[in-house]
Amino acid sequence: MKLYGASGHGKVIIRILEDLGLSISKIYDDKAPFKILDYDVSKYDGCENENFIISVGNNKTRKKIVDKLKNASFAIAAHPSAHVDKTVTLGEGTVIMPGAIINVDSKIGKHCIINTSSSIDHECQLADYVHVSPNATLSGNVTVGEGTHIGSGAVVVPGIKIGKWATIGAGTVIIHDVPDGVTVVGNPGRIIQK
Repeated sequence: MKLYGASGHGKVIIRILEDLGLSISKIYDDKAPFKILDYDVSKYDGCENENFIISVGNNKTRKKIVDKLKNASFAIAAHPSAHVDKTVTLGEGTVIMPGAIINVDSKIGKHCIINTSSSIDHECQLADYVHVSPNATLSGNVTVGEGTHIGSGAVVVPGIKIGKWATIGAGTVIIHDVPDGVTVVGNPGRIIQK
């Protein structure tokens, strides 16, 4: 397994892979060389002969790296303490952190981050490059567009549609649909930036 990205988010993914008993052959980062958790980090060498996980938290940066790795294959990593229902579909490159829950008939896109202790209930649909931060809650039948970031502790009520590349602030409560490309904060959530 190879990782691309060696920051704090990368550390969590390293520990997930170790807990799964998987070996890490290389870790790449554009700021290399340095060490992370006793692993050597180097600049990307163009080699794409193993499964990758993009271990970068920023959604736009993660997408740029995936676009750069044109011929790579990507793995999925779910921490053993996460609960992923057997009916859930996971896209390649997605990572699921400790204590996360993804319930029945949900669909998670490619290169998503389902962060620590977040909860995604039944029949949610997350597009590619979505990041659901720690302790965020998506109630049933929520749809989230590509690249959207759901902040820590945010709550989304059932049946909501959130657009592409939106930002939902930490602790925000979403009770209405959210359009593309906006930032929403507060309780109830209100748009503060377009």
